[in-house]
Amino acid sequence: MDYLPIFADLKRRPCLVVGGNDVAWRKTRMLLKAGADVRVIAPVLNHQFQQAVQQHKITHVADEFEPSHLDGIFLAIAATERKSVNALVYQSANQRQVLVNVVDNTQRCSFIVPSIVDRSPIIVAISSSGKAPVLARLIREKLEAILPQHLGKMATIAGRFRNQLAKTVTSFSARRQFWEKAFDGRFSELVAAGQEQEAEQELIDLSQSDSPQGQVALIGAGPGDASLLTLRALQLMQQADVVLYDYLVSDEVMDLVRRDAEQVCVGKKAGFHSVPQEETNQLIVQYAQQGKRVVRLKGGDPFVFGRGGEELEVLFDAGIPFQVVPGITAAAGATAYAGIPLTHRDHAQSAMFITGHLKPDSDQLDWSTLARGKQTLVIYMGLMKSGHIQQQLLKHGRGGDTPVAIIERGTQKTQKVLKGQLNELEQLAQNAASPALIVVGEVVNLSEKLHWFGKQEQQLQQSAVVRLA
Repeated sequence: MDYLPIFADLKRRPCLVVGGNDVAWRKTRMLLKAGADVRVIAPVLNHQFQQAVQQHKITHVADEFEPSHLDGIFLAIAATERKSVNALVYQSANQRQVLVNVVDNTQRCSFIVPSIVDRSPIIVAISSSGKAPVLARLIREKLEAILPQHLGKMATIAGRFRNQLAKTVTSFSARRQFWEKAFDGRFSELVAAGQEQEAEQELIDLSQSDSPQGQVALIGAGPGDASLLTLRALQLMQQADVVLYDYLVSDEVMDLVRRDAEQVCVGKKAGFHSVPQEETNQLIVQYAQQGKRVVRLKGGDPFVFGRGGEELEVLFDAGIPFQVVPGITAAAGATAYAGIPLTHRDHAQSAMFITGHLKPDSDQLDWSTLARGKQTLVIYMGLMKSGHIQQQLLKHGRGGDTPVAIIERGTQKTQKVLKGQLNELEQLAQNAASPALIVVGEVVNLSEKLHWFGKQEQQLQQSAVVRLA
């Protein structure tokens, strides 16, 4: 181990920065954030330093560095552009046993500053001992993406509760188990949702009860590409005891579910065994009432033709706490991967999303509105009704030569795009398989220029033309 990683308390301690440039300011800003009493030695200061002086945040000495400036200093940083000055700072600090860092010169550092992930009071430091700072920065970026922003608030609330817990839970091992349950349970979810009072009450309830309360997360899994999952969705999927998922959730996404979580398929798909919605609702309630962390995983976004609202109403009536994590809906994800913008100033000033899963005894859609030009129409679950959709749009004024596209398994590696005209929609649909999205509008033609994902579209378009001929 080249360096001993320590966290120094700099509050009100005198620290010296030699230099007035941008690099010196970045180091000064870090010291100020840690509560240090910062003194700056530099003949000239940049504008950030000047503002800090005017605001009495730092003490400025407009002189050249002298060794006596280090008297009484706790640590020093040299960030000038003159090697001779930096060398003098290093030599003088060593003689006085003062910790010193010469920026970008690890050989003249008795301490180095790591890359930091700040979730105060949770702090994560990453260092390569000065050998590969860019690699350390890349690791920090990955950790920034993984560690949720509410960690610091969670630690702060937990710190306030420690003394109270010690009075009711005297065993060290029992307290450890308590905090493991809290940090991985509803307390964490409440803090993440900004419900701090409820989170503090959850700690009180948890300390007085052996039976944890169940909770449900309604999560949008996106259109299929696992990299489109939100960080929040991934975190909750990794914490779940039970995951109830639909057919539309891709295998890539399901592979990210916690390994030992119970997985229950409650999907609906034409030609396959389907779980009635009422039975799905009851399953969610039952698992939550058993004290389990339940994830209800839906393709796309749960509030866009996903019956998410219906399921949450059942949870509300049962008194079960829940949260919602939105996902990228298929209309946004699949069209983007097919190079079809939903809106465009020259072609479409609005976009409309509808479902083709119509009731057999009625058609409640306003086809005259849907058939208007200068708009994009996106139809979910429309393959089986493609003939009816084509007929109604033509009947209500949409031109037969209006461009259309059918996007099959959008955003996934097996994505296929069939393109043609509105008067060919029913025939195109016969060559597509679910899950698929139908797009109607002039923006479809833009995919010739904007298509970027995969190599399949051009081949399939050509084959579709042959079949239609």
